[in-house]
Amino acid sequence: MATAEQSKQVYELPAEVKAEIDQWLQKYPADQKQSAVLAALHAVQHREGWLQNAHMDAVARYLGMPPVSVYEVGTFYSMLELKPVGRNMVSICTNISCMLCGADNIVEHIESKLGVKLGETTADGRITLKKEEECLAACIGAPMMAVNGHYHENLTIDKVDQILDSLE
Repeated sequence: MATAEQSKQVYELPAEVKAEIDQWLQKYPADQKQSAVLAALHAVQHREGWLQNAHMDAVARYLGMPPVSVYEVGTFYSMLELKPVGRNMVSICTNISCMLCGADNIVEHIESKLGVKLGETTADGRITLKKEEECLAACIGAPMMAVNGHYHENLTIDKVDQILDSLE
């Protein structure tokens, strides 16, 4: 029977991820490697799809940081995913400007259309609806949503349907 330590997954950063992290490290003083932790986690997530503890441990080793310091960053930012997600990430702003312009109706429509609630992924793995976003900083275009990091503003039900239907 394997011990907990033996069964612990070890992940090694791929060369292309190390190269990307190294580019970020060049922007900071040599004794401030921790400044690149967010960029390093993003690079790993971009390659792996989401961040497992083993991924964050590898970043900690590479940057010479305590793992807990990397976990603090990984669990703080909403753009970092700590569980498997769909191929497409949809974030709907529900803050005051968007809410006043109909974001609640947009959320209700999308949940009904996709058959999932905020924070869930469609059964086919095509779309993950992020939990409610506090603000996506596009109040002038309310209601709005971000799809894979690209903003879509002045949403209507028809526009939302076109956007979602175009996702593979």
